[in-house]
Amino acid sequence: MHVDAAIRSRKSVRRFQPWPVPRSTIEQLLELAARAPSGSNTQPWQVQVVTGQRKQALCSDILRHVADAGAAQPEYAYYPEHWFEPYQARRRDVGFELYETLGIVRDDNAARRRQELRNFSFFDAPVGLLISLDRRLGAGSFLDLGMFVQTFMLAARARGLHTCAQAAFAGYHQVVRAHVPLPAEQLLVCGIALGHEVRDAAENSLKTPREALAGFASFHGFAD
Repeated sequence: MHVDAAIRSRKSVRRFQPWPVPRSTIEQLLELAARAPSGSNTQPWQVQVVTGQRKQALCSDILRHVADAGAAQPEYAYYPEHWFEPYQARRRDVGFELYETLGIVRDDNAARRRQELRNFSFFDAPVGLLISLDRRLGAGSFLDLGMFVQTFMLAARARGLHTCAQAAFAGYHQVVRAHVPLPAEQLLVCGIALGHEVRDAAENSLKTPREALAGFASFHGFAD
């Protein structure tokens, strides 16, 4: 797949087929992702890959924790404390569109909650990845980690696979640490679901809009 096609067809898939992904394929994807740039070549990423019974045990444990009223406790702030425009509108719009696509009305809080909890089954993907970095590093390492994650997702797409990046797992790092060897100095940043999409699933038909070029880019010094 041409890189342009991989970029344009990448999306957040929220329902996966149970078909397994070979370990050799995952290793190839991670080796490619490790070619992502990082400040002074620090390569700050660490990855825990789970599948099979290990993945199921992790997911079940998180869901039990949530059911026991265990509040999410991420160790970093992904979103601002107070929303403002245009970001608030974009966030609301995509949420409303996802629920509308699934036939969930706005006041059906129970159905919304059920959909939210599907995060913690990796949306039924056969493979889950847990991405972390050393908490002693600076903010720039988050930039590096983002480039690693994007490179991984595009490499997966080029092989006909799909992904979903999931910051939701960061809120349950304590549960995760009981299932994978995540040292205390490692900050759990996100999870990634990996597998083949269910093509006719309503939630996978969602195509999020993007701001037009004129809305985010300015050009200086070019001839007219």
